[in-house]
Amino acid sequence: MTSGKYRSIKQNTLAIIMGGGAGSRLFPLTKDRSKPAVPLAGKYRIVDIPISNCINSDLRQMYVLTQFNSTSLIRHISAAYKFDQFSRSFVEVLAAQQTPSGSHWYQGTADAVRRNLRDFLQRPYEYFIILSGDQLYRMDYREVIHQHIEKKSDITIATIPVSRAAASDFGIMHTDPGRRIIRFEEKPKDPALLDQLKIPAPLLAELGKDPNEELYQASMGIYIFNRDTLVHALDNDFVDFGKHIIPASISTLDVHAYIFQGYWEDIGTIRAFFDANLNLTNPVPEYTFFDSTNPVYTHARFLPASKINGATIKHAIISDGCKIADAHIERSVIGIRSYIGSGTSIRNSIIMGTDFYDADMAAKEKAGEVPYGIGKNCVIDQTIVDKNARIGDGSAISPEGKPDSVDGDNYYIRDGIVIIPKNAVIPAGTWI
Repeated sequence: MTSGKYRSIKQNTLAIIMGGGAGSRLFPLTKDRSKPAVPLAGKYRIVDIPISNCINSDLRQMYVLTQFNSTSLIRHISAAYKFDQFSRSFVEVLAAQQTPSGSHWYQGTADAVRRNLRDFLQRPYEYFIILSGDQLYRMDYREVIHQHIEKKSDITIATIPVSRAAASDFGIMHTDPGRRIIRFEEKPKDPALLDQLKIPAPLLAELGKDPNEELYQASMGIYIFNRDTLVHALDNDFVDFGKHIIPASISTLDVHAYIFQGYWEDIGTIRAFFDANLNLTNPVPEYTFFDSTNPVYTHARFLPASKINGATIKHAIISDGCKIADAHIERSVIGIRSYIGSGTSIRNSIIMGTDFYDADMAAKEKAGEVPYGIGKNCVIDQTIVDKNARIGDGSAISPEGKPDSVDGDNYYIRDGIVIIPKNAVIPAGTWI
């Protein structure tokens, strides 16, 4: 693809990133922050993924829609994304607000876009790309828009091939060999129905797959709309794109699929979020942040290099500004400004770090108070320790032998993973 093919896309496209609702599937990580603001991979936030994909695709006009706990998200975006004041580039957060047309919370993705449509239409954008705020992937959106223009589509939906076993967890698009979507089924489970929804053999061959392979096109929640199409599609009471707008559009409009074949993971649940983070510690992870041509951008904090004193570290990510004593760390993600005391063992865990350094750690320890970070001689396994938590000396945290879901005193268990919430204090010697 040449830059000439993309020249008109840059200024004529607006990106709309859906920040999600209350983020209940990621609770308690969303207890005090919105879903896009949840820390990721030690030093990033989830929202950095779609924003960076947009920047790397030369799409630099973006709105992020949110309505719950938006303070930290607004602070992060304003600190991280500063463009040339003489350009048209921007990243702005639009939170739910009272307007002459409505005073309620967003009822769904389509309702959120509808309520802000007057802002989106103020400039003469020709194309609108609607993105999810809780996915981990790398995509050049210009290729999607280029196909959209080439096929003269009204709507283009990004899809990803999934197996028969996974198909029942997704909205499945069925296309003809020309990639026009002719049918949509939400989480199909009937074997006879699944037989009808398989990707056609000619299209599988075109994708470089075995024509006899059983694959299905799962919606990625990424949509391209023409300007007039979006206005018309929202001229009703439908509240959700996936459940209402798209199924209603397939029979009357030219709706095509853009088939993506790279790494993609929905990280909207605690288990998916946990696994996606720990997969980054693999020697050759499926998704990597070590890509100089398509970097992931975030807030530049100017922290010192991490200081490690005799620790044993295997398959781990250590972020900036950490102080790690003689500890054992294995298959874990250690976030910014983390303090880990001597004799502590951390396995299969995510330590999100702190927002600031503990200025008087020695005095707190002397006074019997628990300083920020992980104390001495602790054992932490299968655990997410949220920001600014304090884990006292000799504490042991593990989900072993416990139910998959628990609301405890200063801790939670979700999907078999212990979560120590933000700002929690775990006294010395605690066993969880």
